[in-house]
Amino acid sequence: MTGMEMVGGASAIAIIMGLVQLSKGLGIKEKYCPLLAVILGLLISLGYHFFNQNTWYEALIVGLVLGLSAVGLYSGTKETAELFNCKQKLK
Repeated sequence: MTGMEMVGGASAIAIIMGLVQLSKGLGIKEKYCPLLAVILGLLISLGYHFFNQNTWYEALIVGLVLGLSAVGLYSGTKETAELFNCKQKLK
């Protein structure tokens, strides 16, 4: 994996998070957002696979990593914000 592919992967996580947030604004229920993030990660990775020399199973693994990373980053940020807000209310 080259340096540019790593940068593209990191930006793909942010793009996936943005698309999931956009879909929430359009009416997708929040319980389906993790599934949507994984599907978007797979679609982005498989789309990239067609323009690159990666094998399909590498694209599948990268897509899962992208989608699950977006889900983890979102939930971790949400939990941290809620914890911070609870501490602010106690003061």
